[in-house]
Amino acid sequence: MKTPFQKLSTPFEGNPNAWGEVYPRPQMARDSFFSLCGTWALSRISAGNETPVGKILVPFPPESRLSGVEQTLQKGEKWLYRKTFTLPEGFRRDTAHLHFGAVDQTAEVTLNGVSLGTHEGGYLPFSFDVTDALLEGENTLSVTVTDDLDLDLPYGKQREKRGGMWYTPVSGIWQPVWMESLPKNHVSSLKIHSDLTSVTLETQGGEAEKTLTVTTPGGERKYTYNGDAFTLTVEDPRHWCPEDPYLYRFTLQSGEDVIASYFALRTVTAETVDGIPRLCLNGKPYFFHGLLDQGYFSDGIYLPASPAGYAFDVRTAKELGFNMLRKHIKIEPEEFYYQCDLQGVIVFQDMVNNGVYRYVRDTVLPTLGKKKRRFFRASERQRFYFESHAKQTAALLQNHPSVCYYTIFNEGWGQYDADRIYKELKALDPARIWDATSGWFTCKHSDVDSRHVYFRPFRVGKRGEKPVVLSEFGGYSCKLPDHSFNLEKTYGYKTYTALPAFEEGLEALYRQQILPAVKEGLCATVLTQLSDVEDETNGLVTYDRRVVKVKEEIMQKLGRDLQKEIKG
Repeated sequence: MKTPFQKLSTPFEGNPNAWGEVYPRPQMARDSFFSLCGTWALSRISAGNETPVGKILVPFPPESRLSGVEQTLQKGEKWLYRKTFTLPEGFRRDTAHLHFGAVDQTAEVTLNGVSLGTHEGGYLPFSFDVTDALLEGENTLSVTVTDDLDLDLPYGKQREKRGGMWYTPVSGIWQPVWMESLPKNHVSSLKIHSDLTSVTLETQGGEAEKTLTVTTPGGERKYTYNGDAFTLTVEDPRHWCPEDPYLYRFTLQSGEDVIASYFALRTVTAETVDGIPRLCLNGKPYFFHGLLDQGYFSDGIYLPASPAGYAFDVRTAKELGFNMLRKHIKIEPEEFYYQCDLQGVIVFQDMVNNGVYRYVRDTVLPTLGKKKRRFFRASERQRFYFESHAKQTAALLQNHPSVCYYTIFNEGWGQYDADRIYKELKALDPARIWDATSGWFTCKHSDVDSRHVYFRPFRVGKRGEKPVVLSEFGGYSCKLPDHSFNLEKTYGYKTYTALPAFEEGLEALYRQQILPAVKEGLCATVLTQLSDVEDETNGLVTYDRRVVKVKEEIMQKLGRDLQKEIKG
């Protein structure tokens, strides 16, 4: 039977080791980076029996074409990854750490037969001190992966039976694996807090005396201090924003440990301006003009073929006049957030949902106007994984200036105790905007009034005391068969058959509904969406990233007009 699914290549393929050449943690970079990406051996374990699958290219998930496997893990089965390696010349072994960007969903790791531990959850990094387990010669690293698509663990848009707004599930290693050697006394963590005039660095570990060297527009500045915290007031501060994404590069030396990093000066706040609740960037009203970004690629599914894929998405959004991406129910490798920091694109970051999604309860009825739900239930296990994952996500992205806004629950999916969780997360990171319930099923506490509107004209209508955010809208579809994944089925909320009509429809949507709403209190919009994804053809870019469906000049003018409206 002929499959309707078309294999699509992207412009980012060609270097199979591309992910092994980029330091995975750009805000805590050291010169001892040793990548373990590349070819591994892969076996399938079923009913206790091991069957060799062959070679797999890490870090691409086994379901992807780039992995070289293109196989799915069945329930009750496990993947077994093996990698043999020798340490490069000059790799110090005072203290050696092994890092995983993400493994979906549960990973058991051994090195040379020594159990290092287990990690649960498919979206966050984890590491092990492997100093005592390393050998002088050849080393063997093994990773056993279980992924039954456990709904109590965060799982995002993955579904066993993909289709429509649900996508191909992935499993196994899907972010870089790497090692670094460290001095015995080293800095174990670095937190950066900044505002418009100063930055505070907080560290754990390392020598008491530290030297901070900062590169500024006026030249290099060096500071020596003792302790675990240092606050620097910046002369003639240059503020980070999409129009001028200036990064202050610095190195932090603590004894033999040297870290390269960066910070930016910016604030994001909710304030009342001329009687209207507004979102402000660096103290001034700013229109957050964004796109929904699912983070899926036709070559590696959960990961582009190379970091150039992330750079392209960020650059394309900006070239089309957008200043924000809403990263939808997925945590990316830090390279994505670095590109947003570097190129000047604000990130609205979603927490990754868990729990059961019910189409009628969570989508159909709210779309019809039934947006109140009396009972929200979640098991103790679901609560544990969601809350621990959310707190770890906030800690992971703490230092990235592009990350300005978090979404906790999306359209009621997995929602429970929204008021309590909002308060706890807001206390962890009060310098960012927190959207407790994006779409509907609103509760008492949230920084914004967050709405989703697809099937009726948008109007601000009755406005409360919170900034109004249209956190999803649009979804217009224009399918280009030569660049589409599913040749039989198409998913979108309004269909166009030709690009000129698609472009005209989008422009009319903004000019007739969005621009007039800005004066009434609309502060941010998230258009669905940046790229096509599998069945969905409602992107401004095709799934293979080879065609941009709209003209830059038209979209850029829309972006400028939105800023003019909010600034008056």
